[in-house]
Amino acid sequence: MAMLLEDIVRAVEVWLKLRRKQPQMYVDPNLDPVLLVPGIAGSILKAVDNENGSDERVWVRILSADYKFRTKLWSRFDPSTGRTVSLDPKTSIVVPEDRYGLYAIDMLDPDLILGRDCVYYFHDMIVEMLQWGFQEGKTLFGFGYDFRQSNRLQDTLKCLAAKLESVYEASGGKKINIITHSMGGLLVKCFMCLHSDIFEKYVKNWIAIAAPFRGAPGYIASTFLNGVSFVDGWEQNFFISKWSMHQLLIECPSIYELMPCPDFNWQHVPVLEIWREKQDTEGNPRIILESYYPNESIEIFKEALSSNIVDYDGESIPLPFNLEILKWANETHKLLSNAELPSQVKFYNIYATSLETPHSVCYGSEDTPVTDLHQLQFFLPKYVCVDGDGTVPTESAKADGLNAEARVGVPGEHRGILSDQHVFRILKHWLKADSDPYYNPLNDYVILPTAFEMESHQEKGLQVTSLKEEWEIISEDQDNLDDAESRKPIISSISISQGGGKNQSSHAEARATVTVHPQNEGKHHVELNAISVSVDA
Repeated sequence: MAMLLEDIVRAVEVWLKLRRKQPQMYVDPNLDPVLLVPGIAGSILKAVDNENGSDERVWVRILSADYKFRTKLWSRFDPSTGRTVSLDPKTSIVVPEDRYGLYAIDMLDPDLILGRDCVYYFHDMIVEMLQWGFQEGKTLFGFGYDFRQSNRLQDTLKCLAAKLESVYEASGGKKINIITHSMGGLLVKCFMCLHSDIFEKYVKNWIAIAAPFRGAPGYIASTFLNGVSFVDGWEQNFFISKWSMHQLLIECPSIYELMPCPDFNWQHVPVLEIWREKQDTEGNPRIILESYYPNESIEIFKEALSSNIVDYDGESIPLPFNLEILKWANETHKLLSNAELPSQVKFYNIYATSLETPHSVCYGSEDTPVTDLHQLQFFLPKYVCVDGDGTVPTESAKADGLNAEARVGVPGEHRGILSDQHVFRILKHWLKADSDPYYNPLNDYVILPTAFEMESHQEKGLQVTSLKEEWEIISEDQDNLDDAESRKPIISSISISQGGGKNQSSHAEARATVTVHPQNEGKHHVELNAISVSVDA
């Protein structure tokens, strides 16, 4: 039955591709090239049979998802190379290069017909940028990668170097705008540290979106102990189980590199809390709440995962909390903390706000304490939240440690921000894909001059100049006209005089009135009326 469904889905996929293949209507040849770099789990991965060369998509897929995930993607870390290697010795994991790298980061399961939004990655942004005049293979490219690996793995960084060179050449020698999302920001930052000469040679601007520059403490702590799901809603029933995901991520250096940065001065230090039942000196049980700072949490992870195993091909393989990976990740954190932006490159940071975001994690309760740390995987985590995007705290995303041209906060969800219209307006402005010099990305409004009049004449020995100017401030703020006061114009006035002392011939005076009309359909109308009078010398 599953095979029949797969055949049907593939047939529909071909049909959809034929329908989607439409000529691009508008191309702007003056745009600089853009390279999109996704975060963790943001690239399609294929398993290639080393014997016959056949391949199949293993991330992301709906049909047979969990089985293929366990048999093809489960891995072990090799400390001698820093690589995570698949348990299946006959399989190699590759990222498809179709559509100049965009296929792998567009929609992660092209076969999915219903509920596609759950597997969109850069899809909406790609569609938007094509409408601005970007062209695939000329000014728009993608860089997918094996997100299981460390962000400083030389194999990945060599591929990124080759990609930058190819984009530079394909665009006729134009420097590149890199747009990263989430962990892609850490990957690019590692590349910038280790290959600064290449970075400066090819990169013009780097725009980081929702990057966990100092980690994602609450999210990662619960991932180590409970696993994680990358798909919400009904699609979870057909997708990869949280525990299958856990058994992969426990051997992935990239996850350890998302732990809270050990040398960062957090406003509130993230902690791991556990309600535990312990005996006092007289042997009586009592319930206490224990708190562990990030460096102290390591011992909890070690004990809780000390008996963690996977059954693979008839063999039980131990997968404890990996101290070799932790050592590797600590070196990555040191590298990232000492990063410097090349002088010729401009950096911009868009971070998300306004969502409850896990910061500290608590297990158990006073009524149901934890008696055995090995049972933590069966407890639901409770979070102490801070402001952020639901995954990365705003505090972490803002702390890039670089000389930024601008940092802009946008209300939004960690992955949903890639489809946000506010973000699109900012990107369009920074990429110079618009012709609006009046747009302000920091406040997301446009000040548009609509009228300007100035008259000057002499009257009875006086020089009289009058000025009238009008603007419209266009923003996304909602109209708030519920009360009578909000419907009234706001009027302010100012006057300035300059005395001439004994020389009255230099006396001058100016007065101005500013009227701000109530917002209507997202627009504020502003009027300035001014007049100046000076003694005609």
